[in-house]
Amino acid sequence: MAKKILITGATGLVGSSLKKLLLSKNYEVNTLSRKPEKEANAYQWDVYKQEIDSRCLDGVDAIIHLAGEGVVDKKWTAERKQQIIDSRVKSTALLYKAIAENKNHQIKTFISASAVGYYGDCGDEILTEDSPNGFGFLADCCQLWENSVDEGKKHSLRVVKIRTGIVLAKDGGALPPLALPVKLFAGAAIGTGKQWVPWLHIDDMTGIYLEALENIKMAGSYNACAPFPVTNKGLTKAIAKELGRPVWPINVPKKALEIIMGERADAILMSNNTSAQKLLDAGYIFKFTQIQDALKNIYKG
Repeated sequence: MAKKILITGATGLVGSSLKKLLLSKNYEVNTLSRKPEKEANAYQWDVYKQEIDSRCLDGVDAIIHLAGEGVVDKKWTAERKQQIIDSRVKSTALLYKAIAENKNHQIKTFISASAVGYYGDCGDEILTEDSPNGFGFLADCCQLWENSVDEGKKHSLRVVKIRTGIVLAKDGGALPPLALPVKLFAGAAIGTGKQWVPWLHIDDMTGIYLEALENIKMAGSYNACAPFPVTNKGLTKAIAKELGRPVWPINVPKKALEIIMGERADAILMSNNTSAQKLLDAGYIFKFTQIQDALKNIYKG
């Protein structure tokens, strides 16, 4: 079993939580970051200059690749869209280049983040890993992303792609901005409110990566979302219930969100009714299957 792991994107919400989990399980962890870190086993790379400290691969058995520019934190200009794609595709290519140049490497597994945006906006359709690639920028980005990850098969690696939903955590990710209007007594569903939100608790997100690492039968794509998705309206009501706040009966109009966010609104309004059955069949046991239980755990204390 792999005992030394390289994580990219280790300073992000999922990466930092996953690093803590792996260390608690007695794994050794190397990290790759854009900025210098004072910690031992921390190495630097520059994706855009295609530079990497090859020592990051020393003794590594598996790579968990989480690095990538934020999707909704900046306006989607043509330049920003290319950065979002390049940060994923070129970073993957750089890792594989480093592997190819290191003839003594012992890496057997490459686990990469992807996203449910792969499917595009699909309304109420139940989405499995066999569902086709969708339409729009996010779907195109995810397809390019996964294509680059699949290049790992040429290096005889076990490749796992985790198509991630909305990760819920108290101090980062999507939940704080979703909860803010509710806290300010301005909570309301967005658009129709009927769009499906494939959510999961941060503990299940890290748990899924651990499962993908340790379960050598896992390969290919997996939807990372709780078995029971909720609609945007259902999620808003669940947050309001946990925070003891009301929800307005009038939804935030789609047009208003588009004026504020531009094309990025697609990421908020997209409906992904994703199935977690393949992950369940692989043997993963969710800690949180119901949205209210997940929120209760996040907000406790």
